[in-house]
Order: sequence, then structure tokens, then C-alpha cells
Amino acid sequence: MDIVVVNHVTLDGVMQGPGWPEEDTRGGFTHGGWADADTDDVMLKAWGEEMNDSSGFLFGRRTYEGIMSYWNKKGGAFRDSLNSARKYVVSESLSEPLEWPNSTLISGDVPARIAELKEEPGDDLHIMGSGKLIQSLGAHDLIDKYVLSIHALVLGTGLRLFEEGFVPTAFKLAGTTTTTTGVVIATFTNGTRPKTP
Repeated sequence: MDIVVVNHVTLDGVMQGPGWPEEDTRGGFTHGGWADADTDDVMLKAWGEEMNDSSGFLFGRRTYEGIMSYWNKKGGAFRDSLNSARKYVVSESLSEPLEWPNSTLISGDVPARIAELKEEPGDDLHIMGSGKLIQSLGAHDLIDKYVLSIHALVLGTGLRLFEEGFVPTAFKLAGTTTTTTGVVIATFTNGTRPKTP
């Protein structure tokens, strides 16, 4: 299986709270829901095509709990598809059985467990949100592709996808799509670690 990140980011790299106002208010973040107005049919189609052949989702604890509570409360078809999907959640504080159907806990030596998971047969595993998990897996070369919806927006504050200390990595641009609202959906595959002096 390949590990694929599918996330919204601003021009200044912020990934925090794109979906709804109360999604993630850590650090006093008040711009939640910033990606919602830019969603159009082009984006929905691109994300749908990316996730058509999916073996499920890989989440950090905060994203797992946030999406579970939001979409189960909101209802609709998206809730049902998430409930039926296989979900792996990385956490040291949660314990099994997990509340959300079809969920498996990953703890302990997370990079080793994810490396084992990647060797199993199946389609891609998709990461949404989960910034700390992305940082951790990126440091171990465990992420194969990034599908980033880049919004023409600068927030100036908020948690960033590639925080300071992210391991230097050279990516390869594999494709782009531009939506009717000006979002550039860019697909990057993992390349090589650049040599640093």
C-alpha cells in the first residue's frame, strides 16, 4: 500500500481547521472553515478520483476524533461512507475497542507498524489532517504522495503542513488541476532527500 496525504493548504502552508469554524482552535486559531468557500465540483471530482481506489484512512487521534464527531453529527452520505471505510488511528492515549466502526488502533513503534502496513496488499491509505502524524511519517520516508489543494489565501497564523524541523525532501510534481475557484490541486510524489552542506 502507498501512503497518500490529501489536504488543503494556504499559500503560507497553513493546514489548520480548513473544514469548519470549530474544527481546530489550538493556539487561539480563529480562521476555521477557510477552505469551504473554495469547494467546487472540480475539487470534489479530483478528490473522489484520488480516493476511489482506497484501502481506507490513516489518522492521528485529534483528526480521527474531530472527523468522527463532526460527520456523524452532521449525517448524510459522507457519514455513511466514512463509517464503512477502514480506519487506522495512531494514538498512545486511546484504547480498543475504538468507538468509530471499522477502526484499528496503532501505537508503540508507529513507524515500524506503518512500514509493515505498507507491505500488505491493497490500494492507497489516505491521510487527511493529522499534521503531527505527517511530520513523523515524513521523517521515516513513509509517505509516497501528497495531493494538496493549494488555496490562494494567506492566513499568517496557524499550524502548517511542513512545520519547522520537517526533514528536507525534494518532491516531484506529478500533476496539477485548477478549480473554478482558483485552487490549484497539485500532486507531488516523494523524490530524494537533497544533499545539504
